[in-house]
Amino acid sequence: MFEYFPGNYVWNLGVIGALNSGGLIDEVDRACRPIREVAARGADAGTVDFLRAWGTLTDQLAARAEQAEKAGHHRTAGQLYKRATNYLCSAERLQSASHPERIVTYRRVLDLQQKAFDTGDPRTVRVKIPFEGTSLPAYFTRSPSADDRRTPVMIVWNGLDSTKEHMYASGVGEEFAARGISTLMVDTPGSGEALRLGGLTARIEAEAWAAACVDYLETRDDIVPGQIGLVGWSLGGYYAPRAAAFEKRLALVVAWGANHNWGAVQRRRIQREGERPVPHYWEHVLWVWGFDDLDTFLDYADGVHLDGVVEKITVPFLICHGQGDRQIPLEYAHRSHDQAVNSPKRELRIFTPEEGGSEHIGLDHLPFVRDYITDWVADTFSELAKDAV
Repeated sequence: MFEYFPGNYVWNLGVIGALNSGGLIDEVDRACRPIREVAARGADAGTVDFLRAWGTLTDQLAARAEQAEKAGHHRTAGQLYKRATNYLCSAERLQSASHPERIVTYRRVLDLQQKAFDTGDPRTVRVKIPFEGTSLPAYFTRSPSADDRRTPVMIVWNGLDSTKEHMYASGVGEEFAARGISTLMVDTPGSGEALRLGGLTARIEAEAWAAACVDYLETRDDIVPGQIGLVGWSLGGYYAPRAAAFEKRLALVVAWGANHNWGAVQRRRIQREGERPVPHYWEHVLWVWGFDDLDTFLDYADGVHLDGVVEKITVPFLICHGQGDRQIPLEYAHRSHDQAVNSPKRELRIFTPEEGGSEHIGLDHLPFVRDYITDWVADTFSELAKDAV
């Protein structure tokens, strides 16, 4: 993996994620150069400096985008707003949950993202999914194929520390759209806007919000009701298989990172085994799951696993995992695959350092892993459609 900040895994993950989600090396370098010495102090120290440096870059791009928009150069404006969103979102992700500017920063992320849609991507719109008396914020990208017919649709979920804006920046919606598949990118409880502005915290039973997503999609007249799939990355690699095991209206499922026993990973992290995805880690985890006490949380987290669950998956199931994942052990990918005995099409794809995509969720070569997944999904939807006929 390209490591801009030697020895600082967490910051490097943020940098490579931004670069492989449409960031430009010159812009990222100009933002990172002033904080190289700060990074040497460790992942937690200096995260405010990171936000300040990347915020300056965001300001520069947003100002240029506004000028382009006023001049009627909407494509240029859309590209600038998109990169500005990517950079600010990447910096916001590294902040402490209690950082006084975190919510203000995220609100700006939402504003910039909407401007990117308005000027550069009118096929992506903001939607709300009714859920337990409130709603889950989401982005829906409508495939051009939906102009002529109903299309399959993929629900996309993030993980412990990412947002629907990260998912959009990854290009997964664009790639699905090019393959005739629409996309619903959702901030589930414990993530993104659902957590930051809605106060919704995570829980074991991901099938609850899977049902809400399917209920919403079935109200639309531009998707095929029987062709609704689900992919989740990082902690979503737990949520998505869990949901598919119990929500039987889903037609296929993808674990983008095999998070088979996330609870056991937390026990390892207490012992300082493996890498952590974000700074201020335990503060972040307690915020996501809605706990005040670490010991109580760890007891609860012991239940965040897929043993006895993936056996209930009865639809096609793809597991993608990096051979060099420093957060989630490779053994969990094999465990999910070995236990999914009732899936009619279970596949395990391990990405190696030689080919790229071997880090956590393939962030070191994100487009490679993303395109493998979107191709597999497109092929599987085609197979399912033929079987139905």
